[in-house]
Amino acid sequence: MARSTLLGPAEIRDLAEMLGIQPTKKLGQNFVHDANTVRRIVAASGVSAGTAVVEIGPGLGSLTLGLLEAGSSVVAVEIDKRLAAQLPETVALLQPAAELTVVVDDAMRVTSLPSAPTHLVANLPYNISVPVLLHFLEHFDSLQHGLVMVQAEVGLRLAAAPGSKVYGSPSIKAAWYGEFRAAGQVSRQVFWPVPNVDSILVAFDRREARGTERERLAVFALIDAAFQQRRKMMRQSLSSLYGSSAAASEILERAGVAPTERGEQLTVDDFLAIARSSDLDALAGASVPEAD
Repeated sequence: MARSTLLGPAEIRDLAEMLGIQPTKKLGQNFVHDANTVRRIVAASGVSAGTAVVEIGPGLGSLTLGLLEAGSSVVAVEIDKRLAAQLPETVALLQPAAELTVVVDDAMRVTSLPSAPTHLVANLPYNISVPVLLHFLEHFDSLQHGLVMVQAEVGLRLAAAPGSKVYGSPSIKAAWYGEFRAAGQVSRQVFWPVPNVDSILVAFDRREARGTERERLAVFALIDAAFQQRRKMMRQSLSSLYGSSAAASEILERAGVAPTERGEQLTVDDFLAIARSSDLDALAGASVPEAD
C-alpha cells in the first residue's frame, strides 16, 4: 500500500507535540486533519500542475501538502518560526520532489515574494482574514484567482451583494479587486482543535483594475466613512470628510448618487463615482477609522 502524502489526525498531533505547539486563538490556529477535506479544497481552488500558489499561514502543512500533491509550486508565508522550520522537513518526508519555498514573516508585512503567484489558497487565521486578504490583493498584482477558508460570517460578508444584511465594508473593498463567491462549507470536525465557529470557502477571480491607486485609497476612505454608522444616510456619514452634509450632498448628486442612500445600498462603482467627483488627494490622505 502506498504511503499517504497528506497528514491525518495522528500525524497532526504528533507534529504539534514534537514542536511544543499549543494552538492559540491569538494566532487563529486551527489545523485541518482530514485528507478528504484538503483534497476537496485543492480541487475547488482550480490549481493544477505548474500553478504558482501562495499560501498564508500553512501551519503544520495539511493544505500545503495537498497543493503540492496537485503539482503546484507553493510559497508558504508563516510567522511562527517553529512551524516554518518544520514544514520543509515534513514535505521532504512525504513529497520529496515537491517545490516548496517558505517565507518566515508576518503576512501583513510581506510586500514581495521569491516568485509571482497566480493563485492564493489558504486557511486564513480568523482574526486577520480580511486585512491579510486585502493586503495580498493590494501588493501582488499577479494574483488572479484564489480560494480561502474563513469564518462563515466573514466569508458571507466578503461574497455579499448590495442590499444584503451582511453587506458592508469588506464586501465593497473586496469587490474593488474582483468577484467573490461562496464556494462551500467546511465541517468543524475536520479541525484540531475544533473551533466554536463555522467555516466556509470563498473563491475569487481578479478583474481588470477599476481605477488608479490614488482612486483606490479615496474609495476605501469613503467606504470606511460610510460604514462607521451604517444606518446613516450618505450625506450624513460623509459630512466629516466634506465638512458638512450640504457639501456631501453636492458631491453625491454630482456623482449620480442620492444623498439619502445608505452605504449598504451602494456598489463599489458608486463609491468610485463619488471619489471621482471629489478632491482625490484630500480623500486619499483622509484619516478615517477602518470600518468593520
